Amino acid sequence: MKGHSVPTKSTAKKAPVKKAAPTKKAPVKKAAPAKKAPAKKAAVKKAVPVKKAPAKKAPAKKAAPVKKAPVKKAPVKKAAPVKKAPVKKAPVKKAMPPAPPKKKAKPEPKRLTASPFDTTFLEAQRAELLRQRARYTEHAESLKAEADALAAEREPGDVQFDDESGEGDTLAVQRDFDLAASAQARDAVDQIDHALAKIDGGMYGICEVSGQAIPKARLEAIPWARERVEYKVGDFGRR
Repeated sequence: MKGHSVPTKSTAKKAPVKKAAPTKKAPVKKAAPAKKAPAKKAAVKKAVPVKKAPAKKAPAKKAAPVKKAPVKKAPVKKAAPVKKAPVKKAPVKKAMPPAPPKKKAKPEPKRLTASPFDTTFLEAQRAELLRQRARYTEHAESLKAEADALAAEREPGDVQFDDESGEGDTLAVQRDFDLAASAQARDAVDQIDHALAKIDGGMYGICEVSGQAIPKARLEAIPWARERVEYKVGDFGRR
């Protein structure tokens, strides 16, 4: 502060410093503020505001909204699945087994040139053939006579059998049956005569087709048989 001495450092003993009595400052009178005369402001006339005619805005025509045509999405065609052609496996050819050795054809047996049966069998067959011949001969003659008798009994006015009327002459039908049976019996007689001739010629019992012997059992059942069963003709006389 002003008025105070600054103490100095000394190695000697410091003497007590007497503080100086403070000096009284005379009060300073402030000067009265000068009154400013109010300056009269000239009245400024405000300009009358010009009314602006409101500008009529032409109503803006809203543009019609453009309708967007719906975009048709073309259907996405799915690609057809590619069918894989089945892989054909080539068939595995199996090795062919070796061909079996060809069987040698059996040589055909020689045709017999003489009856293979003994005299006793041949004589027994002769006797049976003669007995059967007499029976069939009698049967054939009896049937023929019966047919003739039926023809004689038939009167000229009798109705004969025909498809349209469905009627038939009983006598005529019976007569035709007798004539057919008589013809079969006579055929059997002819076959028996043929067998007797073969006995006489030494060729009885030989198959006329194969040249082999006819089994004895077959000859005993049908003494006039002319062939083996496998070559049988099948008619009445030739069995």
